[in-house]
Amino acid sequence: MKSNMIWANFGVEDLECTTDFYTSLGFKSNGKSNELTSFLFGENNFVIHFFKKEILHKNLGLEISDSEKNNEIIFTISAETKEEVDHWAEKIKNSKGKLISNPEVFGDNYYGFIFADPDGHKFNIFMM
Repeated sequence: MKSNMIWANFGVEDLECTTDFYTSLGFKSNGKSNELTSFLFGENNFVIHFFKKEILHKNLGLEISDSEKNNEIIFTISAETKEEVDHWAEKIKNSKGKLISNPEVFGDNYYGFIFADPDGHKFNIFMM
């Protein structure tokens, strides 16, 4: 069996807030409707759709977890230098995101931090 594409779907409360947040970080829009806003991530244009929570619940018939308290996945965004990691941290501080940890060295040759978007979805930004 061949898989042609893979993408992620997250539930959000406020499409405008989510759109503004990811636009402010420099991600490219993949379209927007009254049910979702979508962005392209990385060189291979990985798609993340951000649906209104009630739309996901209605279409999937599943409860959408509280991303402030729970996580099913944490995506990692790579950076090439410490300066790039620090730049990401500043952009997130100046937006509606929340730093969960400050940039720091850990392990062998790792430098990075964790942040949450306005709905609590967690991401890592690491230089490896």
